[in-house]
Amino acid sequence: MTRPAQIPAAPTRRTLLRASAATAAGGVLVAGASPVGAVTRPPAERLSRPATPAAALAALSAGNHRWRTYHQQHPHEARSLRRSLVSGQSPFALILGCIDSRVPPELVFDQGLGDLMTVRSAGEVLDEAVLGSIAYGVLELGIPLVLVLGHQSCGAVAAAVHAEETGERLPAHIQYVADQIKPAIVHAQHGEARVDATVSAQVRLTRSRLAAEADLAAKVAAGELEIAGARYELSTQRVHRVG
Repeated sequence: MTRPAQIPAAPTRRTLLRASAATAAGGVLVAGASPVGAVTRPPAERLSRPATPAAALAALSAGNHRWRTYHQQHPHEARSLRRSLVSGQSPFALILGCIDSRVPPELVFDQGLGDLMTVRSAGEVLDEAVLGSIAYGVLELGIPLVLVLGHQSCGAVAAAVHAEETGERLPAHIQYVADQIKPAIVHAQHGEARVDATVSAQVRLTRSRLAAEADLAAKVAAGELEIAGARYELSTQRVHRVG
């Protein structure tokens, strides 16, 4: 009796998610490479990346020291590394930063290709797209550190403070950003001091909101993830922790 042809197993949700993300991130899939492998298989020479939250923080701290002392290494840009990254990525930290052009995470932490996954929104504001991006980095790629990075003289924070103080309605979608920052405004300060204090308060608020996400909280509880806050000082180029 002829054996019936076997029906291929339906792809799992995770397989579909990884394949979709690979297509969105790269535009095309490399011929001959599987969608899952294209995203999740780390290149051989990158297997020594920081694998714990503490090691990831140490690597960022060392990189920022190089940056602010003008000893940048511009690492991981060689031809061989670029080729190895075609087959996958294994970033060791995810930076949620502001869109400000003066604070590009790869530069201020002196990191290279494949080192950081970066998500940027004005004032580090969270929405579903930002949350989904962070969840992908942590849950699918196993990133051990999420760093919320605010910065000195943040225009988004200044706009939110101005809108609250004056009652002025900001144009288009900028009001949405201001509304999300509004709960962090520090009313005990005034003028520029209020804006500066709110920068740090917004980092803390965003960090606490991320820490309240169930999937991320489970990773934190298991010791596999740290969600930290920091700010970058434009005047000194130094990144320091915000508790």
